[in-house]
Order: sequence, then C-alpha cells, then structure tokens
Amino acid sequence: MKRRYEEEFMAFAAARSAPLFRSACLLTSGDVHLAEDLVQDTLGRMYANWRRIAQVDDPAAYTHTVLVRTYLSYRRRRSSSEQPSGTLPDSGAVTEYDATLRVTLLDALGRLSARDRAVLLLRYWEDRSVEQTAAILQVRPGAVRNQSMRALARIRDLLGHDLMELVSP
Repeated sequence: MKRRYEEEFMAFAAARSAPLFRSACLLTSGDVHLAEDLVQDTLGRMYANWRRIAQVDDPAAYTHTVLVRTYLSYRRRRSSSEQPSGTLPDSGAVTEYDATLRVTLLDALGRLSARDRAVLLLRYWEDRSVEQTAAILQVRPGAVRNQSMRALARIRDLLGHDLMELVSP
C-alpha cells in the first residue's frame, strides 16, 4: 500500500513540477534558486501528507495553494530580505524584445509586496477566480479585488509608457 502511494506521488510530482516552478519563478520575481527551494518545500509537504491529499478533489490546485502559502510564509521571515543576483540566466532562443520585456516585468513584479505578487499570480497567471484567490489567501473576495486593482495600478506606475516600446519590434 505504501509503495502504491509513493508511486502515485512520484507521478504527480513529475507532472506538476514544471507548472509549480513557473508559478514560483513569478512569485519570486525570477529568483530561480528560491523558486526551486519553494517547489521542493511544497512537494516535501505534499509527500508527507500524500495519503490524505490524494483524496482531495483537485490535488493540483491544492498544491498551488501550498506553494503560495509557503512563499508568503518565507517572505515573513527575516532571512527573506536577501537579494538575488542582478543577472538572469540565458533563456535560449528569445528575441531581444522578449528578453527585455521579461526583465522589465520581473523587475516591476519584484518591486511589489509579496502579497501583491501573490494576488497577481493567482488572478492573472493562474487565471483563478476572485473567490478561489480569496480562499487561498484566506481573505475576503473584496480584499482580493481591491488588492489586485492596486497592484495593477502600481505595476502601471512602475512601467510607465516604456512598456509599449518593448512590445512592438
């Protein structure tokens, strides 16, 4: 029985690692090392409780909830004020505009609070509803709406009109 649960978890972890990593990268503003740590911590927590979690209706959604809560918990620690390197790794065949746009967006996300980044990630990257986002963050739906409006306004202020120059080739 234990072996069956281990095999189920290994298949689940293999299938969900890449989406979790992408979400973690966005949460951490491109800090791939912290993103890897968050994914490993999340999967470790999932493994420890897999028998119970395997019974949940949507384990993938639950895993993303655990990831966001792990990130927010990390940000509350004193050690989270360490700054990642200023250079991003090469991403392969990306046009100059795409790379500049990504760096600009990641920089703008990095200037937001951890909570604002979490709201934007859940609402717009993972395409979750206001109610789902509120449940994950344990706040009221009205707070999610207000926070996402403020976070988007802050992103617009940070990016200014320069973003349009980066989008058009």
